[in-house]
Amino acid sequence: MNDLEKFEQSQIAKLSEGSKKIPEFQPGDTVRVNVKIIEISEDKKKGQTTRTRIQAYEGVCIARGGKGITQNFTVRKISYGEGVERVFPLFSPSIDSIELVRRGSVRRAKLYYLRDRSGKSARIAEREYEDKNDTAEAQAPEKAAAPAAPEKKAVNA
Repeated sequence: MNDLEKFEQSQIAKLSEGSKKIPEFQPGDTVRVNVKIIEISEDKKKGQTTRTRIQAYEGVCIARGGKGITQNFTVRKISYGEGVERVFPLFSPSIDSIELVRRGSVRRAKLYYLRDRSGKSARIAEREYEDKNDTAEAQAPEKAAAPAAPEKKAVNA
């Protein structure tokens, strides 16, 4: 590991230890990216004022690229009938948070073919996500509850 990689790892650790949690997502997943937007307005009386707000950008992740601190992802959404794509750096300070809305089932790493599609053909099927640890824990209580004592029948004499 050279010095540059060590520096990138330290920067990623510093950025990820903050309050911003990045979920694991891949192309095909629907994500909601909350972006910090800085608005600057000028008043004659007050002068220049800045205001920050958070704007949600929700769409399908169609690509991920880069590695290390330079990772980025592309989100595509349909706004007023027009397709809009936006590329976000994963560790950008302008990203407030990333939420995973739903997981999509796709067989490609880059979903650029969605640009040519519209309507039903542009839909992505939802992936039925199963975690291996969750299924083992879910089956264990059922097996433990199975050897229950049999009930005694009342005998009428």
